[in-house]
Amino acid sequence: MSIAYAHLPLDSWGRIVTNAVVGKVDFELDIAKDHTNRLKILHGGTIASMVDLGGSLAVASMGLYATGVSTDLNVTYLSSGGKVGDKLSGTATCDMMGRRLAYTSITFRNAQGELAARGSHTKYVANAWKTQETPFVPPEGAEIDEDS
Repeated sequence: MSIAYAHLPLDSWGRIVTNAVVGKVDFELDIAKDHTNRLKILHGGTIASMVDLGGSLAVASMGLYATGVSTDLNVTYLSSGGKVGDKLSGTATCDMMGRRLAYTSITFRNAQGELAARGSHTKYVANAWKTQETPFVPPEGAEIDEDS
């Protein structure tokens, strides 16, 4: 099942979910001045924050409302993420979901389609499973593609 979010804004940072299926979420960031460093390129901390967010989105795509707490976060920077006005694309995947830990991987591509960074995010989800009362329900207005 695929849920199309037609550019659902995540927050005031300009991060947008473009697609979500079970175990995988695609999202984008329109790079603004607040996302850059003194060299006027995307700040590594912005990407690290997006690894954190992406890992949580990947866990949520598996049906958990509460997505647990971080136990490990890693980022590898491969090329420039971009500058103000560029768009950074990300894909977050839940690689494995257990009763205690969830393992995710996130890749980022710059406006030229180059692999800009990759990350991994491990989350402790045991308490999240305990607090889950009902199954996941897509948000109002989401377009559901049952064939995916």
